[in-house]
Parts: sequence; C-alpha cells; structure tokens
Amino acid sequence: MTVRSHRRTAGFSLLEVLVAFVILALVVTALFRLSGGAMNNASAADDWTRALLVAQSRLELAAATDPLRERTDTGSDDGGRITWTSTVAAWVPPDADPDLVQASQTMATRLYRISVVVEFPGAGQHTRRLSLSTVRIGARSPA
Repeated sequence: MTVRSHRRTAGFSLLEVLVAFVILALVVTALFRLSGGAMNNASAADDWTRALLVAQSRLELAAATDPLRERTDTGSDDGGRITWTSTVAAWVPPDADPDLVQASQTMATRLYRISVVVEFPGAGQHTRRLSLSTVRIGARSPA
C-alpha cells in the first residue's frame, strides 16, 4: 500500500491576496473616475439649465415690451455668475426681395429681431456662451 500524503491547504497564498487587492484597487479607481465624471456632467448640465432659463426669461421679457423699440440691455443673474445682453433691432430677412423691402417702408409695422446672449463660467478658464433669438412684429418707430 502506498501512503499518499494529503496536504490540506487552508486559506489563500500571499500572491492570491495581492492579486485580489490589485483587482479591487482597479475596480475602485474606475468607479471613482466614473463617479467624478458623472458629478462634473451634472454640474455642467445645471449651469446650462440656469443659463437657458435666464436666456428664455430675458427673451420673453424683451419681446413682451410694448411697443418694441430698438435697444440693448445688459445685466447679470445668479450672483454675477451669469451675464446677459438682450438686443432688439429692426430686421430684414437676408433673402428679402429689395422691391418688397422698399414697399414695406410705408407700412406702420416692421419686423424686429430680439436676441439674448448669455455668458457663464465653464470648465477651467473657459467662458460658455448661449444665444437665443426670435423675430416679432411691432409698430414702426417714428423716424
């Protein structure tokens, strides 16, 4: 009869423990990077949302002015982080027929382009810019 020696191994070797820790460290590092990126994206989305709300409200405010007059207004919101400029200017479509433009000079109304440009801080030292505009009809200002 041959006696076989059965070695019973209990636990893990040092090499197995080190490999497990390396794998765990890689997974945790990837999760932290993913979490940090998600937080940066959420912060950027919040900034864009605030800027869009400011632009929309300023655009509606400028368009609701009666009567529409050519002017430019500037200001800031959100504690000075968001600056805006709204402009109301007489507007002629770029592809308009010159004869039609000449004939429209006698009309009591005209088209006005209302634009709002919003600037707010971005990542690093970059400034982000958001621009909205619309066209409204209004009374012609006296010459």
